[in-house]
Amino acid sequence: MRLLYLILALLYTLLMIPFSIGAQTYEDYQRKTFIQGKDTLNYRVLFPKDFDRNKEYPLVLFLHGAGERGNDNKAQLTHGGDLFLKKEVRKEFPAIIIFPQAPKEDYWARVDVDRKVKPFEFNFKKEEGPTTSLQLVMALLNSVSAEDYVDNNRIYVGGLSMGGMGTYELIYRQPEMFAAAFAICGGADPAITEDYPDEFNIWIFHGEKDDIVPPSFSKEMARMINHYGGNAKLSLYPNDNHNSWDSALSEPYLLSWLFSNQKGNRNTAAK
Repeated sequence: MRLLYLILALLYTLLMIPFSIGAQTYEDYQRKTFIQGKDTLNYRVLFPKDFDRNKEYPLVLFLHGAGERGNDNKAQLTHGGDLFLKKEVRKEFPAIIIFPQAPKEDYWARVDVDRKVKPFEFNFKKEEGPTTSLQLVMALLNSVSAEDYVDNNRIYVGGLSMGGMGTYELIYRQPEMFAAAFAICGGADPAITEDYPDEFNIWIFHGEKDDIVPPSFSKEMARMINHYGGNAKLSLYPNDNHNSWDSALSEPYLLSWLFSNQKGNRNTAAK
């Protein structure tokens, strides 16, 4: 009985360690708000350890999925937040990490979604302007990238599901901004890829069993990006459903690939 008690106590301790660490280190992401007119964007930002305003750092913008929308300025860290907190990541890739949060009623991409069917049906509307949340993200990026401590040749964007859709749209609307991107189980109107920067590097991920966002979206985006002179890398997970972000964010070379990219001289105006 004593041995069983010790085993259970040990298991309880081991199980609680990640939660306690997560609860403490998530506070390393500073709570911020960005206000433009009557609109407010909640976001969290992680600065490098020993941050020095006199140095330049890369910047990563991470866009969450629909399930993390809200106004708590916390849920957006659910997927991806742990990755950038890892000790080895912060040491090897000192960077500024921004996680904005869209409210429940808004979306990163300009798209109508029919959730009554599976997979969901998406009607992307590239002709229309950005959503309020995406417009605020664009304004936030313009503001932050003006800081002397941001390396404007190394600004990156990535996201999952709704955030993957927002990633594709941001590249279209601010093609001069980003050095590279990653998009997980997302999609967009493939026609926007014609306006992507030449030789733009993007790594695309999708689960073949996704019954929410069809994997054909990612396949078509990769095909069209490459057709128009971009460099799209496509990774498909044969056994993954919609949560392919678990596999994608565990890719051992994702961050080394991302941070290896630098932006060339681009002079394209935002749409």
